[in-house]
Amino acid sequence: MTIASRRVTPTVAIDRVQVGSCHPVMVQSMTNTDTADVAATVRQVAELARAGSEVVRVTVNTDEAAAAVPLIVDELDRRGLSVPIVGDFHYNGHLLLTRFPACARALAKYRINPGNVGGKRHDEHFRAIIDVALENDKPVRIGVNWGSLDQQLLTQMMDENAAAPDPKPARDVTMEAMVESAVRSAAAAEAAGMGHDRIILSAKVSGVQDLVDVYRMLAVRADYPLHLGLTEAGLGMKGIVASATGLAILLQEGIGDTIRVSLTPAPGGDRAEEVRVAQQILQSLGLRSFLPQVTSCPGCGRTTSTFFQSMAQDIQSHLAARMSEWRTTRPGVAEMKVAVMGCVVNGPGESKHANIGISLPGTFEEPKAPVFVDGRLLKTLKGDRIVAEFLEILEDYVAARYPAAVPVEG
Repeated sequence: MTIASRRVTPTVAIDRVQVGSCHPVMVQSMTNTDTADVAATVRQVAELARAGSEVVRVTVNTDEAAAAVPLIVDELDRRGLSVPIVGDFHYNGHLLLTRFPACARALAKYRINPGNVGGKRHDEHFRAIIDVALENDKPVRIGVNWGSLDQQLLTQMMDENAAAPDPKPARDVTMEAMVESAVRSAAAAEAAGMGHDRIILSAKVSGVQDLVDVYRMLAVRADYPLHLGLTEAGLGMKGIVASATGLAILLQEGIGDTIRVSLTPAPGGDRAEEVRVAQQILQSLGLRSFLPQVTSCPGCGRTTSTFFQSMAQDIQSHLAARMSEWRTTRPGVAEMKVAVMGCVVNGPGESKHANIGISLPGTFEEPKAPVFVDGRLLKTLKGDRIVAEFLEILEDYVAARYPAAVPVEG
């Protein structure tokens, strides 16, 4: 099975980032700092951007947070980090954007949740945000969440369903209400003057099957670019597996233009983990390349030594560390495939399929490690310096196969 063609959508510009069907699926993330803490927020945005987040969202929920946004953007610019900053608004976005025009100007995009934009004055407050977006030429993401769905719309649709001759399950009506909320809100934004190419939609849920169903429905109803993600993916392994499962199904079907993996970080954990997981989902599907991929076997009774496991880890760490330089100096290196195998069963064959690979000796096998480059045996390594020698060969291969980019003179 191959990846289905991407949905045809308009291209939405978020500062210098282009979102839409003819552009690569983009990785997003979000800070969890108090936005009013400028130093902490700048530090985390920088970490996320360096990990590869192409857009970073920040909470804008108080006067102090709104006042901090221009300071955050200025400091990022001073550091040479041009990542677009998106403001996440709930309940009082119409007030903050109008009270703090510098915040409205500094943000690259506004995220609006139509379920909590203003209660009985929903239309008025929603229109106020759209007016600010128009005044500052900013795109918007209309992000529906099932945890904060427009209760008036949901109640209306539930009542209509209850009166129908053959009522649908409440879950199905909820999915339909989410899609309806997104589509109606987009229509209202366009009626207020927002361009069709300035709107992105999302419909976030926390269950994999719900995610797949609601986005399939939304993809049929609207041609706007779609932002994908489980709204509360969870902690650790659960969050990673659930996100990978749901996003992979939709991306395989050509649905999705930006993604976020909303992991609950461990206390003191690395927020950038969600960026790396999102990148790996896209790379595993063959949609984008971010880091040379290491193929390594799981080990079995033939590989009772853990040496090949340590070597695989050392090589992966080496590649990750070198990518900070290679990303800009060695175009194409992210496509490289490396194999680290533990015995003679699949080792030589797998190594031949990689750009560069090594097959280590398994238990009771002859203590030598053949190295293959572009499908051909280059040399056989022995002794205590196998890892160091292989890394030297790898560095030479990168230098020869991916010539340094020539700087463009200004």
